[in-house]
Amino acid sequence: MGSGSTGDPGNPRVGLLVGDGIGREIVPAARDVVDAALAAVALPEVDWVPLPIGSDAISTYGTPTPEHTLVALADLDAWILGPHDSASYPDPFRQQLTPGGAIRKRFDLYANIRPARALPGVRAVSPHMDLVIVRENTEGFYADRNMFAGVGEFMPTPDVGLAVGVVTRAACERIAHTAFRLAQQRRKRVTVVHKANVLSITTGLFRDVCREMGRHYPDVDVDDAHVDAMAAHLVRRGEDYDVIVTENMFGDILSDLAGELSGSLGTAASINASDTKVMAQAAHGAAPDISGRNRANPTAMIMSAAMLLDWLAAVRHEPALGTAAERIRGAVERTVASGVVTADLGGLASTSEFTESVIARVFRR
Repeated sequence: MGSGSTGDPGNPRVGLLVGDGIGREIVPAARDVVDAALAAVALPEVDWVPLPIGSDAISTYGTPTPEHTLVALADLDAWILGPHDSASYPDPFRQQLTPGGAIRKRFDLYANIRPARALPGVRAVSPHMDLVIVRENTEGFYADRNMFAGVGEFMPTPDVGLAVGVVTRAACERIAHTAFRLAQQRRKRVTVVHKANVLSITTGLFRDVCREMGRHYPDVDVDDAHVDAMAAHLVRRGEDYDVIVTENMFGDILSDLAGELSGSLGTAASINASDTKVMAQAAHGAAPDISGRNRANPTAMIMSAAMLLDWLAAVRHEPALGTAAERIRGAVERTVASGVVTADLGGLASTSEFTESVIARVFRR
C-alpha cells in the first residue's frame, strides 16, 4: 500500500460522500478542517467532488450506491465516506452490500488501517495506548467480501446456516507488507493475530505467511498471538503494542475494542486503501438518534481525513500534504486538551463549535 501513484500533478481531487445520519454533519466538518490545514501550509485547496450515496441516493436514484457514483470515484485520487445507516434502508437494499462494502470491493481497498491512540485530556481505560491495527479487508470470514459473485453465507435447509472463510497467500502477503512498512515508520514491532490453534489451515496460513514476509524486514520484531488472548492483552497492557496485523473479522472486533480502550469510538479514525486509491471512513456508525442535532463528535472523521492526506503525501511525493495532516492532528489534540469536546467525551461543545476550535488551532503551531 502507498507505492502507487495518482499520476496527476495537479490539485488532489477528492470525492465527498456524506452518507447517512451524522455523516451530513461530520463530513463537511472534515472538509472544512482539511481546507484550513492546506491553507495553513500554503497549499491550494483540494478539488472536492460531491457524490450521492446512501439513503439520499435511494430517494433520487433508486439505489444506495449509484453506478455513476462508482464510475466517478475511479477518476478521483481519494474520497471521504460518511457512515451509512443500512439497517434503515428499505428491502432489498438491507440484504445487499453496504455502500462502503461496495466501494471497498469495487476498488480492492485491501488494507483497513485503524490507529488507536489516547488523546490528551480524554478519559481512557488505556491512556498510554498508541497502536495501529492493520486489517485485511477483502477476505476472511466476512461473507460480504470473500466471493467473486454472491456472498459466502448460505442455507442448504431452513435450519442450517453455513459460511465460507477465505484466506489466500496473495492477500496475506500484501497486507503483511503494509503492516511491516508501517512498523518501520513507528516502533518497529508487528504482532500477527490469528486463531491457528483452532482454524489451523486458514488463520494458520495467515500467521505463517505474515511471518515469512517479516524476514524481508529484519529491523522489525515479530511475534504472534491468538485473537482471544490478544483481546485480553489489549485490555491489560494495550500500551505494549505497536502494529497489529490480522484478518478481516478479527481486525474489526479488535479495532472497536482498541478504540474504546483509548477513549471513544468517536475518536476512532481509519482509512481503507489499495496501492492507488484511498478512502477515509470513521470507524463508528451513523448515530441516527443524534443526527441533525449538531451534537456529533467529528474527531474520528477529521482524523481519518488527516490519514488520507498522509497517504496522498506518500503516493504524490508531496511532503507538504503530510505537514497539513500533522497540523490537523495537533489542532485536534490541543482542542481536546483544552476541554472543548462534544457530549460523548463529557463536554458541552457542539459539532460546529468543536470544528471551529480545531480550525482556529490549525493556524497556530
